Amino acid sequence: MTISKEEILGLAEKLYPVQVKWRRRFHQYPELSNQEFQTTRFIKSEMARHKIRILPLKMKTGTVGLLNSRMKRAIAIRTDLDALSIQEATSLAFKSKNHGIMHACGHDIHMAVVLGTAILLNKLKDSIPAAVKFIFQPSEEMPPGGAADMIKAGVLKSPPVEMIFGLHTDPSVPTGKIGLRDGPIMASVTDFDITIMGKGGHAARPHIAIDAVVVAAEIVNSMQKIVSREINPLKPIVITFGSIEGGTARNVIAEKVVLRGTARTLSPDSLQRIPALIRRTVDGICRARGAKYELDFIAQYPVLSNHKMANLIFADACRDLFGRNRIIESPQSMGGEDFAFYLEKIPGAMFRLGVKNDRIGANKPWHASDFIADERSIFFGTALLSWSVLKYFERSL
Repeated sequence: MTISKEEILGLAEKLYPVQVKWRRRFHQYPELSNQEFQTTRFIKSEMARHKIRILPLKMKTGTVGLLNSRMKRAIAIRTDLDALSIQEATSLAFKSKNHGIMHACGHDIHMAVVLGTAILLNKLKDSIPAAVKFIFQPSEEMPPGGAADMIKAGVLKSPPVEMIFGLHTDPSVPTGKIGLRDGPIMASVTDFDITIMGKGGHAARPHIAIDAVVVAAEIVNSMQKIVSREINPLKPIVITFGSIEGGTARNVIAEKVVLRGTARTLSPDSLQRIPALIRRTVDGICRARGAKYELDFIAQYPVLSNHKMANLIFADACRDLFGRNRIIESPQSMGGEDFAFYLEKIPGAMFRLGVKNDRIGANKPWHASDFIADERSIFFGTALLSWSVLKYFERSL
């Protein structure tokens, strides 16, 4: 049986209303990284209801669905599950009921799209010449991320996955369009904590103390010289400190300060150099000032680099389904994504799903408390992923 694009569009349209209900449920009951218990149970229950095989997974949260398990080759589609520590400030009727937690990056849209794609393709599985895996991954938002754990748990094996597809909402791309870019598109991430241990004392007698605040300030300033003087300016990096904690009173010299930082680059070469440069800077300043330190590298994500063939499949599928002028070139971003770990192992790509709709205020940036996504994007994402799976096997047979 040959599957037509009209059939895919018809099935996606039919699924859309229930996907909106799922999305609103996910949005109302968001869960933080590695705490996605209710979300995981709901996804498993929906897959079980549609008789999609659920693979065993030795992880607290997350799950994997599988179509055509007897096949010897497979393609995979991945979504993330977790939300952010943000108090929602929208006026949506289905706004978050979990205080201080919000889907402000579109993972609720991702889940609705991928779960819908699983159910759509399950209806056509007898016409699909290989296996399809649906990876529902926890903890994208919190380092060290959930992708590496999923890979260790064997989600790319049995049957072996040949290519992986991913998606991410983009509030700068209008609904009905997608963004693509070959090669590096999202930065590597090196997250680190620095604890400075000095010697406390009275603010009026600094000469008999070791001021951890002053040492920390010197480290923050010196880190920017890594950016401006030690890295090739044609391969830029950014180092940001998002948190500084230390001190108890204005007249007490702080004994300890904790810095939490992140370094981003689109260059694999720069990524390899960053940890040593950070350590050298911290070590040199602390030695010079008589302080001690602890340096912990929390996580290091690789550069997310899209495979050209996967993007060609997305582009062909988009033009087939929706016509021309629906594809834009995505800009590179210093944001990070642990989908990059999968792309280190196998070819694949992540496309940007347009969710922008000025009329409803769906134009706020990721991680904003008033982030809104146009739900009509769910239809476009589901149809595109479903048709892309079929296009992949059409090309690779």
